[in-house]
Amino acid sequence: MTPLVVDESIAIKWLPPEVHSAAARRVLREDNDLLAPDLLWAELGNVLWKRCRAGEIGAEDAGDLLRDLRRLPIGIIPSIFLVGAALDLAMRFNRTVSDSLYPALAMGRGCRIITANRHPYAALRRGPLAPALLWVGDV
Repeated sequence: MTPLVVDESIAIKWLPPEVHSAAARRVLREDNDLLAPDLLWAELGNVLWKRCRAGEIGAEDAGDLLRDLRRLPIGIIPSIFLVGAALDLAMRFNRTVSDSLYPALAMGRGCRIITANRHPYAALRRGPLAPALLWVGDV
């Protein structure tokens, strides 16, 4: 199996159809060992909360989606084991520690991160972390 770090921008696309959902779902179907820091759950909760506030989904739907996401095969790594490396990356690349948890995990496991989040991707794709980044549309 190929280890691959997924962020919330990928995981949220696995359920409700939206741009890049088909590509994100291919990550689930392929022979990948999916990993994420435990921050993933708080970030997914925030995405669902924002969609509720925007009137895109109801509160019950948000709860159902979160339950469905929790059933997916993602190996969750406690942030306590990543925060030292994430702090180092945050300092070196002027990123938040929370955003740096994903690349810290990927670097620690010698694998890549797949994302559909344009801002962090754009910020990191021209630097030394570029080889670890994978854009969802390139899957």
